Amino acid sequence: MKKNLVLTGFMGAGKSTVGRLLAEKLNLRYVDTDAEIERRAKMSIAEIFERHGEAHFRELERRVVEEVSELEGCVIVTGGGVVLNRENISNLRRKGVIVYLHAEPEVVYRRLRNDSSRPLLKVKNPLSRIRELMEQRAPYYAEHDYSVDTSELSVEQVAERVAELYLKHIRGE
Repeated sequence: MKKNLVLTGFMGAGKSTVGRLLAEKLNLRYVDTDAEIERRAKMSIAEIFERHGEAHFRELERRVVEEVSELEGCVIVTGGGVVLNRENISNLRRKGVIVYLHAEPEVVYRRLRNDSSRPLLKVKNPLSRIRELMEQRAPYYAEHDYSVDTSELSVEQVAERVAELYLKHIRGE
């Protein structure tokens, strides 16, 4: 079995960008759970939230995670809130190495301030909301094998560190 490399972390931590680079670098298939949800629902995540609410989105997410967790040899990039359901993490852990990508709230805000596709940040004070969500999710994000702070690193540096951790892990070092 070729273990999956699972990237978790808050929105704006670099999961998608780093994940694509890692898939190429490690010759693994790239799977993005949010993209898969959008494909199946035939609408954007923002539209799902708007039309059906967060609970409906989380159920779609749970189903997608359950399925992609059965794959092997993939870089699986998860949505920022995937960790809120412990079943998701259990499923992802069975065949995967979980790497938590973290960035400081101010860095996340800088990266996302012009991104209108983030339903959870459509508030008066997005930075405050980022801090609040990060704090709420901290115990859930703690369920990882490794952690990399992306705040001060380039995409290439993050990918290099994650690849190193993944390869050491699968070699049993």
